[in-house]
Amino acid sequence: MTQSLNDRGQDRERHYWEQAQQILEILSSLSDRDGELSSYLQNIASGVSRLLDLDWSVVTFCWEENERVMASSLDLGEEENVYLLHGTLTETVVKTGNTLCVEDAIVHPEYGQPPEGYRSYLGVPLRTSMGEIIGTICSFCIQPRQFTLAEVHTVELFAERAATAIDNYNLYQQTKRFNEILTLEVAKRTEELKAAQAQIIEQERLAAIGQFASTIVHEIRNPLTTIMMGLMALEKLNLAERDRLRLCLVKEEANRLQNLMQEILLYAKPQVLQLEELDFNAFLEGMLVSLREMPEAVERQIDLIGVQPSVKIRADKDKLKQVLINLIRNACEAISPGEKVTCKVTIANEPSLVCLSIHNGGTPIPSHILPKLTQPFCSTKPEGTGLGLAIVRRIVEAHGGNLSIQSDASSGTIISFTVPVSVEIG
Repeated sequence: MTQSLNDRGQDRERHYWEQAQQILEILSSLSDRDGELSSYLQNIASGVSRLLDLDWSVVTFCWEENERVMASSLDLGEEENVYLLHGTLTETVVKTGNTLCVEDAIVHPEYGQPPEGYRSYLGVPLRTSMGEIIGTICSFCIQPRQFTLAEVHTVELFAERAATAIDNYNLYQQTKRFNEILTLEVAKRTEELKAAQAQIIEQERLAAIGQFASTIVHEIRNPLTTIMMGLMALEKLNLAERDRLRLCLVKEEANRLQNLMQEILLYAKPQVLQLEELDFNAFLEGMLVSLREMPEAVERQIDLIGVQPSVKIRADKDKLKQVLINLIRNACEAISPGEKVTCKVTIANEPSLVCLSIHNGGTPIPSHILPKLTQPFCSTKPEGTGLGLAIVRRIVEAHGGNLSIQSDASSGTIISFTVPVSVEIG
């Protein structure tokens, strides 16, 4: 009899150490370093069920009145498993923050309802280092069952690991989101800084060009005026036809030089706007007559498609006229007699902007030249100064708009600019 008692004691001790060894093996095998939280929690749920010989174990994440099954020892499918906590055994664990053991939930319904088909329950809260309850480890058995203190302690060990893993994962996600936001903000601020620096450099460059151009133009203008006076005097003389042709050529070149100096001054000086409110449709319609009378527009058709309802803009009327004359002249020069230029007004993607697109056919502009067209002294015309579009761009940007140019063989050339809308006209 004594030997039998000793054998049973040795068996219980051996079983205890075997179970302790299994617990240590499972706990040591758990690793959340790979960042796969679901796999980590799955190992916990399966380990608890296997170690304590339970029918079903789950790890849940709880918030407000809901719980989501994060891992399960049984296959629950791929759908997200979210349930209401109200009236469940898990609700009691979450609200009390204490471990709950129920030998038979049918006999003791006051603790809450178990899942259908299960009777015994062991629930352990998942508690973060800050004391917050974020979920549970719940285990169920089909038949009534008592849970020993050693079994409860075992599940609590796993619960501590699960809580730490979820807490670390949430912290990692928060840090990741913060880093993403910070990266985007840094990129945004960097772009803003680059734009501001580019604007300062451009302003300084234009100021230097303006000062240099004013000096050069002043030095050239005086002798050029004298030359022009001399040419005008020569026109009054009775010259031979050959000499008159030469005089006409010299005068044309002198006039071209005067125009070039005027455009250099116009480009270099700051764009000071005299803003007034304009009905955009009415402004464009009022310009049509003078635009159609330009020498470049002879035998060309100029059509206007306004926007309905019309819009009011705040703009410098004279400078806007300069923009239109320059763009329409370029469009007419690019097409043959009998062809047309279409001007179309639309509301831009940004509701506060209105867009005017000027379309013409003709030979497309080579793609490698397109980005350079608005740079000073870049021109596709042999006699061009290359300052027209550069001046247009400065005027448009001074109004708070943008200038864009598209050109290909299928759709022709479209040059568009935007200006801010003041108010719609009903």
